[in-house]
Amino acid sequence: MSTVLPAPSVIRATAPKSQQPGKQSVSANSLAFLGKYREIIIAVALFLLFDLGVLVLNFYTSFKIDQDTVAINLSGRQRYVSQRIARTLLELDAMRNAGLPYKPETLTELRAGAQIFDASHAAFRRGGTLPGGDGKPVYLEPVVSERGRELEGKVEILWRPYYELLQPLLTGDNFTPTQLAQALAYSQANNIQLLSIANDFVTENQQLGASRASVLRRVQTGGIILALLNFAFILFKFLRRLNTSDAAIEAATEENRQILASVREGLFLLTPVYQLGSQLSASTHELFGKKLSPGQDLFELLSTLVSDKALNDARDYVELLFSPHIKENLVQGINPLSEVELTVKNRLGQDTKRYLSFYFNRVQDAGMVRHLLVTVQDITQKVDLEARLASERQRSQKELSMMLKAFETDPAMMRQFVERAEASLLEINDLLRSTSSATSEIQALKAIDSAYRRIHAIKGDAASLGLEILASLAHQFESQLQKLKDSGGASGDALLALPLPLEDLLSKVAALKALGQKRAGPACVLNACPVSTGLNAALSQLAHDVAAYCSKPLQANVHIDNAEDIAANKIDLVREIAIQLVRNAVVHGIETPAARRAAQKAPEGQLDVNLSRDESGQWLLRVRDDGAGLNPAKVRERLLALNWYNAAQLENFSDKQILAHIFKPGFSTAVSTTGHAGRGVGLDLVQANVQRLGARLLLSSVPGQHTEFKVCFSA
Repeated sequence: MSTVLPAPSVIRATAPKSQQPGKQSVSANSLAFLGKYREIIIAVALFLLFDLGVLVLNFYTSFKIDQDTVAINLSGRQRYVSQRIARTLLELDAMRNAGLPYKPETLTELRAGAQIFDASHAAFRRGGTLPGGDGKPVYLEPVVSERGRELEGKVEILWRPYYELLQPLLTGDNFTPTQLAQALAYSQANNIQLLSIANDFVTENQQLGASRASVLRRVQTGGIILALLNFAFILFKFLRRLNTSDAAIEAATEENRQILASVREGLFLLTPVYQLGSQLSASTHELFGKKLSPGQDLFELLSTLVSDKALNDARDYVELLFSPHIKENLVQGINPLSEVELTVKNRLGQDTKRYLSFYFNRVQDAGMVRHLLVTVQDITQKVDLEARLASERQRSQKELSMMLKAFETDPAMMRQFVERAEASLLEINDLLRSTSSATSEIQALKAIDSAYRRIHAIKGDAASLGLEILASLAHQFESQLQKLKDSGGASGDALLALPLPLEDLLSKVAALKALGQKRAGPACVLNACPVSTGLNAALSQLAHDVAAYCSKPLQANVHIDNAEDIAANKIDLVREIAIQLVRNAVVHGIETPAARRAAQKAPEGQLDVNLSRDESGQWLLRVRDDGAGLNPAKVRERLLALNWYNAAQLENFSDKQILAHIFKPGFSTAVSTTGHAGRGVGLDLVQANVQRLGARLLLSSVPGQHTEFKVCFSA
């Protein structure tokens, strides 16, 4: 098991030369290392010391055994040589008795034997170098044992006279028979004793050698036992430390597991080859809405979640983070994955939209970027909150704009609008409250249609005054009614349970009412308030606003005569009719610039609105546009698309009957619903108001040229 030591800490403060940071750090780490592994280091040192001691003792004892072996060999040779000397003396005496000349080889053997015995004896006594058994010189240490010294003393007593008697025979060939006889006589008298002493000396050397061998075995055995004990101690300490380390690792692993299981963010390491690490937090799988696997490629995972451009930008960004020379703080601001939108399955198997934020941090070692720590957070609530805050800011801006617009609007017109709107909203509220579970579906639909007309009138009236927030709330109200109508569940209970935004509309109207009361001086009588000027401006503004919304250039000519003699209830109906006809003319009548160019018309559409008395003294409201006109064929197609009639039934209708359907509730030729068209309520409201006004409605239209509505009524 390898142990990773902590990297030395960096000391940034300037230190004296004698206390340099690097040296202090190394010294501190060395002390920490010795303290942490002191027992193992001491055990290893003792192990080495034991081995060294055993090795020295073994070497010394082996050297002594080698010396003892030499001594045994030489003492054995000395014993053998003593017998050779005695034998050669007998051979020389036999030659003398036979009268034969002495053999040179016999004399040589005698002299060599005497020389070897004397040199060996001298070496045993005082130490020295002499030829070994193979003829090579060997060093013989003097005998130090008490028994050996004793035996050498006895040899000295016997050998010295013996060696002196042999001198005449050793120095030349001219020795006398008497000299030979004396040497032979001494040899025969002392040879047995000399042989016995030599044998004892050989035995003594053998015992010394055996004793040293025994010591060597004890030293080796003791060394091995000590080494084994020391090794067992080291192994025990190592296993104990290993067990402690394993326990620490298991505890750290368990802590990591608990952290990864409980942390709410997605956490994982990203390798330099862009693969997920082996450890992933449990929340990671939940955030991605599927099970992830270690080793999975991050960009393959993201390829189904982000656009190709965002994916390429993310790859480039991660490559920058793996480059150690790029400063991490400088590139954090260009993270392309700070907000990623994806669709995942919830626990019910339904698709839900989620926003994730990816944050990358480097994991460095020795100046190299080894991994990136990726943190994934669910920022859906944050995004939703920002959207709600933006919506609230926009709503607040619209409310402020409404208040500013109210300040700019003629006080009399604003007061009249507030009174009309408040009365209409209360009427709608009463209408919906009057329904009950016993109300039939037909009656409920009639209530919806009536509420539809009232709220549509409020929307148009608010739009004519530039009160966008009120027009928007009214449009939302219409959407709620339309959903109820389209669902086929138009019953009294459904109407009562419908969360209508009446309260919000009433609160906005109440705010405008309070503002009007603060602005107004003495209250004026409604009938005395002028309407012509305000109505002119309102209709002109409405026409241009709708034209701008539809991207249609428009020239609007609005002329309202002094209508002070028209009853208040009638002028309100006329206002609503005019508003709906103006919006209808701009949205449905005036063509787009491209269509007008194709029809060789002027780029700007022409809209004329007049309210004046005719020759008979009746009031005449005329709204005329130079647009595409009414096309019976298109109305037939729309009626067929709405499944109001089949093709055979439509064939039985005249063009006039077909065009009469444009006043039916719910009919509209608009493809999509907007704030200005698509509900099929505008002309329905016009027809209802014409009936309430007791007026006549005249319609004339030439396809490709114009459409004109005329409303004739008496004051």
